[in-house]
Amino acid sequence: MHSDPSHSDPSHSDLESPGSSDSSDVERFDRIQAASKQVRAELGRVIVGQEDVIDQLLLSLFAGGHCLLVGVPGLAKTLLISTLAETLSLSFNRIQFTPDLMPSDITGTEVIQDDPETGERRFMFLRGPIFANVILADEINRTPPKTQAALLEAMQEKQVTVGGTRHALEQPFFVLATQNPIEQEGTYPLPEAQLDRFMFNIRVDYPSQDEELEIMQRTTGGAGAAVTPVIGREEILDLQQLVRQVPVADDIIRYALRLTRATRVTTGEAPEFVRQHIDWGAGPRAGQYLVLGGKANAILAGRSHVTYDDIRKVAHPVLRHRILTNFAAEAEGVTSDNVVSRLLEEIPTHGH
Repeated sequence: MHSDPSHSDPSHSDLESPGSSDSSDVERFDRIQAASKQVRAELGRVIVGQEDVIDQLLLSLFAGGHCLLVGVPGLAKTLLISTLAETLSLSFNRIQFTPDLMPSDITGTEVIQDDPETGERRFMFLRGPIFANVILADEINRTPPKTQAALLEAMQEKQVTVGGTRHALEQPFFVLATQNPIEQEGTYPLPEAQLDRFMFNIRVDYPSQDEELEIMQRTTGGAGAAVTPVIGREEILDLQQLVRQVPVADDIIRYALRLTRATRVTTGEAPEFVRQHIDWGAGPRAGQYLVLGGKANAILAGRSHVTYDDIRKVAHPVLRHRILTNFAAEAEGVTSDNVVSRLLEEIPTHGH
């Protein structure tokens, strides 16, 4: 990603208010909200509840980021991602991660083929399942680090290198991975470098009693509801550009910076409770994703500018997987989410 995506805007005045924008910008501004409502409606035909999870998936979609969904089995993580791909009218591939999966099983491989005209043998690249717009990396922590690393270049550079040749991935490109947080046997925790590539870490919780009742009624009856594609590739790319054009004041960017730097025990900006419970804090990508997520949240909320609340709304999914708690935190039952919540309480929105 760009070293500073929050300053990639061609103009800070384009979307100052719907009244001051030209008609095409107003139409695009309305379209992104309409598209969001249509996607939610289609997902609601298959998925019961999970409003917060869907919100965060849509924010990452329009901000152009990858997501890691963490939850116990049976919470419809895989179904949610595959249904989302259907509503977006994008190419979709599911990769089931297993201990014996090899990097070439993801990226593709070169094979020798005979040219029928010349009779010469030449290498031909056979594309792997990574070549799709939406990749469901199911149970990503069940495969060894060597295979997990095959995703790194694709997620960051939007390309795959095989045999010294680079192969570009079609845009948009999203990796939506799932992970089971409770089973440790036979799993390989994702290294911090790979976790950092995910814009959001989304926690998928158990449904409420009423939602679970509806799930049981829906899934034990007849055939499930069909999903209609509501938004296509070119429109998604256009709406992603619109999100990046949302203006954000310097004070709000500085607030995102303060939140990020407050997680780092090696700096003087970290509060005492962070020093006690954190081994390692968030890197620069956290600040970038706080701003991008804030822009997406603003526009989906119907506003043409970013507020402090937009940054606060995305703080947990952006920061929770970028904060490494220590033994003292584990002993006291303090999680990275607890640390983020306290930072949101103590870090002032205005300051230096």
